[in-house]
Parts: sequence; C-alpha cells; structure tokens
Amino acid sequence: MAKEFMYMGKSVDELQGMSLEAFAQLTTSRLRRSLLRGMDKNLLESVMDAHAQLKAGKTPKPVKTHRREFVIIPQMIGLKMAVHKGNAFDAIDITSEMLGHRIGEFVLTRKAIRHGKAGIGSTKSSSAVTAK
Repeated sequence: MAKEFMYMGKSVDELQGMSLEAFAQLTTSRLRRSLLRGMDKNLLESVMDAHAQLKAGKTPKPVKTHRREFVIIPQMIGLKMAVHKGNAFDAIDITSEMLGHRIGEFVLTRKAIRHGKAGIGSTKSSSAVTAK
C-alpha cells in the first residue's frame, strides 16, 4: 500500500476542509504573507467554481491564468491549470505534492540549450576551410 501524502502533518482531506487562513498558518512565512494579503479574487473564484464542478463529478475546463505567482492551495488538487509561459499556455495537473508551491514553478519559460556543430570561424582549424 502506498504511503498517504501528508503536508505539515495533515492529510489532503483535512487540508481541503480548512479555510485559506488556516492553511496559510501551515506554510512558510513568504507564502503565508502572499496568502493572507489576498490573492487574485477572480482567479480564486474560477478555481473554486472548478473545484465545485469536480466535486459534482463533472470534468471542468482548465483554468487559464497569467499569474505565475499564484500559490497552490488544497482546493486546486485534481484541477487542470493552463499557465502562460510567455508565448502560449501550458496545461498542468495539480497534485498534492505541489501544495505550497507557486504554479509558475511547474511551467518552464525557457528552452533547453542545444548546441549544434561548430560553424566556420568558431575554431582555429575551421578558419582554413575554403569554399569551392
């Protein structure tokens, strides 16, 4: 049997029953400040609507957002979020292990660098290459 996920000694069911202020008391000081000062009300309302649909057994549409600094709260577990990465939206599934992180951490904005072959002039020996 797999070990049940716990966040600061609380199970996921306990966390989902908590208020936002009670969850904030379990987080680090930086996240607590973000949660208690207030989050984007429109986005929070969209998340709560999607959470209600999920509880009703329906599959909600992904919640689209540009707010990469939004903190993942227990009501978001099981939802799909579409986070803007600069040129497009990337969809991510929110899991319990993501609690207390910001959604921008899971959508990368930069590509991995791929180096190709060396071009003409990039090394000393390649400067001797002449065109035919």
